[in-house]
Amino acid sequence: MSYQVNTKLELESFITKKWKQINKYLDAKGQNLPLPLYSSVDIRESINKFAPVDNNIYPAGFNNVCSLDLLICSEKFKSLISHKYPETKDIVIIPESHTKNLFYLDHLYTLQQTLLRAGFNVFIGSVDEELFSEQTTLELTSQSQWPIKIERIELKEKEFFIQGKKIDLAILNNDQSNPLPIDWKQLKTPVVPTPEIGWFRRQKVAHFSFYETVVNEFCKEFGVNPNLLQAKFTKVDGIDFVTKDGLEKLATETDSLLKDLPQGTPIFIKASQGTYGMGISVVYSGDEVLSMNRKKRNKMDIGKNKLKFTSILIQEGVETVIKYNDVPAEVTIYLINGESVGGFMRANPLKDSQSNLNSKGMVYQKYCISEIRENCDHKAKEAIYSTIARLSALASAYEIKEVL
Repeated sequence: MSYQVNTKLELESFITKKWKQINKYLDAKGQNLPLPLYSSVDIRESINKFAPVDNNIYPAGFNNVCSLDLLICSEKFKSLISHKYPETKDIVIIPESHTKNLFYLDHLYTLQQTLLRAGFNVFIGSVDEELFSEQTTLELTSQSQWPIKIERIELKEKEFFIQGKKIDLAILNNDQSNPLPIDWKQLKTPVVPTPEIGWFRRQKVAHFSFYETVVNEFCKEFGVNPNLLQAKFTKVDGIDFVTKDGLEKLATETDSLLKDLPQGTPIFIKASQGTYGMGISVVYSGDEVLSMNRKKRNKMDIGKNKLKFTSILIQEGVETVIKYNDVPAEVTIYLINGESVGGFMRANPLKDSQSNLNSKGMVYQKYCISEIRENCDHKAKEAIYSTIARLSALASAYEIKEVL
């Protein structure tokens, strides 16, 4: 099949020249879909393509977004919440329970301040009773020395209360790899994004399947070669890394995918329900899968909150050409209601350009994308990252639609 846009260079030129038209198309596509309140998308850029490699519906890391973009975030939150939940005054952010992660507390503080700037009264509250003993408030200090208060959430007549005050809207920032002890369907307090799409049921394979559909539609509309915007992938179920059950099938599927890729391309073996960069191995052949030692297999077997991995995503490794201070890097874009609002660059001096950078040693560089302009060459990359992130957000909306 012939395309109007066939190379990475042509793609950069096309997206900057058609910026308004592309966003109009993406706006229309998302209009009747349950887009997540917020999300983040990790993007890799190689010599010949761009591809999303992860999508988070309950994102951390707002502390790594630049201050200019955080002002845009406040505006977007205010507009969206006021439109969808017009009576909202009091909001609670429901966080992860790993309160010893001081960088995560930086993120919570930044998210809270961003929502406060939008004009809401904002608590951070938890339903995890293990966080509290006799007190109802947990007082903490973040990495940057910001004060954090986590309040105990009370459930009265199927509604959330904090300090006797009824909450109008709950913003979930817990990925539920371990489901929270709440009957969400009976709860009257609205919760966004939906708690039904937590990692206890969500699958990366489903996301990338929807992404493939979304990208193919986009590319058909604009005459773009879809290989410029995605990594090839497949899925294997029924894997047990401890007993080695299913490893031969995993190895066979790895070799099968490699046949369609240039020589020397790495394969990312990912837990389909993995999060926080856990449950990821990089291999170059099926034989490497079969010869995994016990330490690697244990790493692939269980993730956050002791979630056992049995479904595996086998994905083309996209070698990053991005560097920050001569260190391999990748970009993460943040979205509100499917619109790109900011991002950062993740670099890792302990890794090479073909490795998983979301691991020990990573550092962050804030990356402002607020000022993207049409036909502006120096903003070409920002525009492409934004477009890919928006396509990924559409895919996550289809995931949510299927679950609901």
